[in-house]
Amino acid sequence: MTIDLDGLTALVTGGASGIGLATARLLAGRGAQVAVIDLDPSGAPAPLRGFTADVADDASVRAAVEAAAKALGGIDILVNNAGIGAAGTVEDNPDEQWHRVLDVNVLGIVRTTRAALPHLRRSACASVVNTCSIAATAGLPQRALYSASKGAVLSLTLAMAADHVREGIRVNCVNPGTVDTPWVGRLLDAAPDPAAERAALNARQPHGRLVNAQEVATAIAYLASPAAGSTTGTALAVDGGMAGLRLRPESKQ
Repeated sequence: MTIDLDGLTALVTGGASGIGLATARLLAGRGAQVAVIDLDPSGAPAPLRGFTADVADDASVRAAVEAAAKALGGIDILVNNAGIGAAGTVEDNPDEQWHRVLDVNVLGIVRTTRAALPHLRRSACASVVNTCSIAATAGLPQRALYSASKGAVLSLTLAMAADHVREGIRVNCVNPGTVDTPWVGRLLDAAPDPAAERAALNARQPHGRLVNAQEVATAIAYLASPAAGSTTGTALAVDGGMAGLRLRPESKQ
């Protein structure tokens, strides 16, 4: 299936690195005009248009969304990808970190979508895709705060889909497994045995490796495209089978 985005415009938050950059590049490659919002948009090369904003700051989000909409001539697709991670059990993260992660990962989606809705309502094929996580649906060790934030993203996606379906705005999310991103790289580097930790993360996913950013971007592009015109309120897992498969241990010869 060819995903054709010719004539459409897209805005990607956290679009200067990792999953966001892979998504922005793919959307542009499929014919869309694409703008990215990031704390440092310099990592987004042409033809991507970069705008600086902190999704935890409403004024900067509103200004960046308006500037992007003006530059693009509207917004048909919004990809809410900006987010931050956290490690630890419920004992390990102070209140300030809880507030910060929830502010970015959950309220960041609220702020950006709220600012983009007037433009999305004018689109003939409006779509919102939120970057969620396997952490929303599976209990992962040392991820209490992160999991709570992504569980909220999943519920928020469903509520947004219900609120806006009759306005012609589809809302979906992707649930990646462990993705080979700079954040995961930093976690691996900080581990006592990075090679062993990487091997454990690879083994946790049934297909035996980390997910790559391009695979997540492809799922986002599908959900954002007119090809998914009857898909809304859906969480698409991109996790190598982690959410649904229960494999027996491999036999040792």
